[in-house]
Amino acid sequence: MPAYLDSILDAHRAAAAADDRDVATVVDAAHRHLSERRAAADATSPRDFVGALRRGRAERGMAVISEIKRRSPSKGDLDPNLDPGTVAVDYETGGASCLSVLTDEAFFGGSRGDLERARAACRLPVLRKDFTVGPRDVCDARLMGADAVLLIVAALDDAALTDLLSLARDLALAPLVEVHDEPELERALAAGAELVGVNQRDLRTFEVDRDRALRMGGRMPDGVLAVAESGIRGADDVVRLAEAGYAAVLVGETLVRSADRASAVDGLLGARA
Repeated sequence: MPAYLDSILDAHRAAAAADDRDVATVVDAAHRHLSERRAAADATSPRDFVGALRRGRAERGMAVISEIKRRSPSKGDLDPNLDPGTVAVDYETGGASCLSVLTDEAFFGGSRGDLERARAACRLPVLRKDFTVGPRDVCDARLMGADAVLLIVAALDDAALTDLLSLARDLALAPLVEVHDEPELERALAAGAELVGVNQRDLRTFEVDRDRALRMGGRMPDGVLAVAESGIRGADDVVRLAEAGYAAVLVGETLVRSADRASAVDGLLGARA
């Protein structure tokens, strides 16, 4: 099986090593940008990612994080010519609580511009979905306007995970900490994660185990907001995951491939209305 995660991380780490920007300078720029956003009108201030998930769960039994993704390393093109703004509006109309936008270009066909255009088109908080390997990536998420950032436990050692969690919070980004099994969950909790995603897709093989989130749901302690990711195809899946204790689902391929994306989001929530 192809080792997708290893290849992707190798590419991102090489790019980080080749980037000669001083990290302290980037951190300072991110802080200044955040201050400017807070001082600006509400339309440009940071959006409450976690609060939006909690509201979605309270109102409809489950919150949906709808993903904008052009392609996948394992599936190829999904919709390479999609318009991020149009898709964002469709998702918002359908009842999504938040957006996830792939910004990785080499493997997923995404970009910073995709995130910027999606966020500008709607009122939803936005997760930068990418492979974070260092502080520059967290700062870049803030600078491009993201409201949340993905931290993958399998991609980080314990020290880096703790440091990036702290930096994200310092920059008013919600850190979504992604795990794939019980040992990774233990590491995430030890680092202080409060928003935890269980990815049912093995990032090394890209195979999906659609029962993984159900198995791990009972291991989430009180106070942790749990998100199920990947392999979610319909309202029945959403009901099962809600019963297992999840507050939100992150859904990409099912929605991107839908001919009516607004209805597809609403359909995920229909059984919980």
